[in-house]
Amino acid sequence: MATIGGDRVRDSARWLVQRHRARHRPQPLPAACLPRDIGEAYAMQDEFVALKSRECGPVVGYKIALTTPQMRRFVGLRDSIAGCLHARQVVRAPASVRVADYGRLLVEFEIALLLGSDIPADGEAHAPHRVASVVAAVMPAFELADDLGADYATLASRGLELAADNAWNEGAVLGRPVEDWRAIDLASVRGIARVNGKVVGEGRGGDAMGSPLAALAWIANHLRRRGKSLRKGDIVITGSLVPSQFPQAGDVVQFDAGPLGAVELTVN
Repeated sequence: MATIGGDRVRDSARWLVQRHRARHRPQPLPAACLPRDIGEAYAMQDEFVALKSRECGPVVGYKIALTTPQMRRFVGLRDSIAGCLHARQVVRAPASVRVADYGRLLVEFEIALLLGSDIPADGEAHAPHRVASVVAAVMPAFELADDLGADYATLASRGLELAADNAWNEGAVLGRPVEDWRAIDLASVRGIARVNGKVVGEGRGGDAMGSPLAALAWIANHLRRRGKSLRKGDIVITGSLVPSQFPQAGDVVQFDAGPLGAVELTVN
């Protein structure tokens, strides 16, 4: 593992990279590397993402985690958190993954948005009805994450570490883009998750932040506060509508989002 020097942000990012490479032998962040506040956590995430981009490609979009009050309380944070998607980890369905490539594979069931133009960082705060105009397509999606065998009983004291660790993101699987989506009430879309044909959960688009467009406005405002912005071609996955699943080798995972279509993942 990385040695601890005088630059907390750099050292923490290097430690996170090496922890992910270890996968099945993860170690907790040393006390000297733990973020002290959310600003420092995102500074660590920026450095971690920059290092990860060398292997996983540039940032091509964003994820939103902790989209419900219950999940935020669970990890001891007051707000949702953002993470980045990397080019080589975003694929089209049908797709397959190997359990052996993760410490512990975590799959979430989401609605993804493809941006048809930039959302500038200047001007007033972004509202859902404003950001809707830049959405070129909508699709069902899986988020692929890796919790590295986290002890969920301790997460209430580790929310800042989760933010620094890019909210555990390891990619996304995207369904077919639906360009003619504006007649669809995204908040009312019903999503059904199945593993090996058995229903494991159901939810609606409004279960994550009230609607996918509200989630998009949240990430746009989050980036705006940090001097960043969403760009044409970015993908935003807007939060899970169904409890997370931990699939095993041999499982087939499906997510049917009604008028938005379905997406499938084979786990080997």
